[in-house]
Amino acid sequence: MSTFQVTAERLVVHPHPNADRLELAQVGLYRAVVAKGAFVTGDYALYIPEQAVLPEALIAELGLTGKLAGGAHNRVKTVRLRGEVSQGIVCLPELVGAVDLAQAATERTDFAELLGVVKWVPPIPVSMSGAVESAPDLIRWIDVENIKRYPDIFVPGEPVVATEKIHGTACLLTYLRESDRIQVSSKGIGAQSLALMSVEGNLYWRAAHRHGLIEAARKLAAALDVARVGLFGEVYGAGVQDLHYGASARQDETLGYALFDIAIEQAGVVRWLDHAEIGAVLGDLGVTVPRAPVLHEGPYDIELLLRLAEGAETVTGTATNIREGVVIRPAAERYSPILGGRAIGKIVSDAYLLRDGGTEYE
Repeated sequence: MSTFQVTAERLVVHPHPNADRLELAQVGLYRAVVAKGAFVTGDYALYIPEQAVLPEALIAELGLTGKLAGGAHNRVKTVRLRGEVSQGIVCLPELVGAVDLAQAATERTDFAELLGVVKWVPPIPVSMSGAVESAPDLIRWIDVENIKRYPDIFVPGEPVVATEKIHGTACLLTYLRESDRIQVSSKGIGAQSLALMSVEGNLYWRAAHRHGLIEAARKLAAALDVARVGLFGEVYGAGVQDLHYGASARQDETLGYALFDIAIEQAGVVRWLDHAEIGAVLGDLGVTVPRAPVLHEGPYDIELLLRLAEGAETVTGTATNIREGVVIRPAAERYSPILGGRAIGKIVSDAYLLRDGGTEYE
């Protein structure tokens, strides 16, 4: 999941094509349904993103009692209102009435704590957790921001690679060459600099053994003469998330995995390999690891990528599931001043966000 914040944003307001009393307030490329006349283009308001859990008092103030998602009706989820997709909540709570929102927008002030808004964290199944150990040398995965909220991450025409976003759980594997040690973790556990201990039945260790990731990491470290190698991939199948792509986590032979990134440490600096570089080095070493499908390789075109985020998945070749979305990287890895880090973004499909009974384990 991406960075969670409640921020002040400058709005662009559009008519709602199917409702006289509603309008659409745009934040980045997101659009949220609002009452007609509540805002005009140029106004500043707070944007509460999806996956936010709101306190009862704020829910009541916004007139949303009983209207939000979850068992307690307190979670923000993408919905369709009178035919239009509404992502997040645009509002002006009383607590921010005296705040200069234009300045807050410039400074990227986070209002989540003030409002008592927290990020929703789903319970993790036993097979996706387990005993942990300290892992300060683990190479962590990063938060990937949604391009709809940060549409200027890439420049029109910039060479990019868009891969299919697979609905599974991120598996982090770091190989420490000096000590010949392997550390395996999930995105959420790895964010705490913790690794999962190797115990029978653990999903992430099973994937590492099933798909030859340990030997692949060793070969990469030796060939590139680096101290650490990080392999990042998506573990998927029935029993992992609600979308399974014809795979299953119940047997090692059918457990799905797709590599989406490699990082290496050279001279104390962690570097992400370019997409083409990953293919070249794996090919030179004769290492075969499943990779996330490429949906577009060429100039950055936001309209094309928005279309590519929708439709059916290509993982199986049989369109077993809807497509979760796409992940976009520059063809040549670079720094993003907008994100303050690696240039990478995602677009999540409307069908995925609006599906019923979805799971979001990390």
